[in-house]
Amino acid sequence: MRETLELKVEPRSKLGKGASYQTRKSGLIPGIIYGGGSDPEPVQVDERTFGRLHSTGALMQTLVMLELSGKKTRVLPRAIQLDPVTDRPVHVDFLRLKPGGRVTLDIPVRFRGHENSPGLKLGGVVNVVRHEVALMCPVDDIPEYIEGDLSGLEIGDSLHISAFTLPPGVKPMIRERDFTVATVAPPTTYIEETPVAAAAVEGVEGAVPVEGEEGAVAAAPGAAPAPGAAAAPGGKGPAAAAGKAPAAAGGKAPAGAGKGPEKK
Repeated sequence: MRETLELKVEPRSKLGKGASYQTRKSGLIPGIIYGGGSDPEPVQVDERTFGRLHSTGALMQTLVMLELSGKKTRVLPRAIQLDPVTDRPVHVDFLRLKPGGRVTLDIPVRFRGHENSPGLKLGGVVNVVRHEVALMCPVDDIPEYIEGDLSGLEIGDSLHISAFTLPPGVKPMIRERDFTVATVAPPTTYIEETPVAAAAVEGVEGAVPVEGEEGAVAAAPGAAPAPGAAAAPGGKGPAAAAGKAPAAAGGKAPAGAGKGPEKK
């Protein structure tokens, strides 16, 4: 059985926009009680008290016992108007609940049997399709929630409304199909990519770039020279004597090299 809150209200004699404005200025919220085969009754409720109840977020699905002039009436909040700027309640409608009547409510859904689900043991997760289900309930026995059993569900299996054991007299509003309430979804995995190391220079192990030549590569110490390149003494690179004239064939210098001008 759902918990019933108690709330004290006062009769409201003046109606209209001006009267409602004055009611709010005095720290009260205007409201009305209707339904149940009786005439509507204008009421007003303390703003702070009602604001605390409204801040819970579940007031629209909560039974309320109103006390008006010493008389108690069981109601259900059905419409709450909010200020567009402050989001504070400015008006509330209460629906009378007649004994033996029925009312439509969105009932929360809970689950059990997580430890007995093979799909969840393999890393699956519960994907809740409907957190609340619209049910037609007797006003004298409104359930606080309905509970579904996940035992035996594999990955990819679904839990339909027909698998829920509803209290006596409670029926789903959707009756033409066996709708899904939850499923066991496969696990979501995350693979972290490993950064790839920079590749070495292709073809030359331990090579270093040559200064002044972009993209050029010098041979490592002890490496064989390129085909056609002359080796320098001591196994160094090709001979390139800067500022010296090349020697003539046969190892002799050209005629007149190193002598002054000839005297006549």
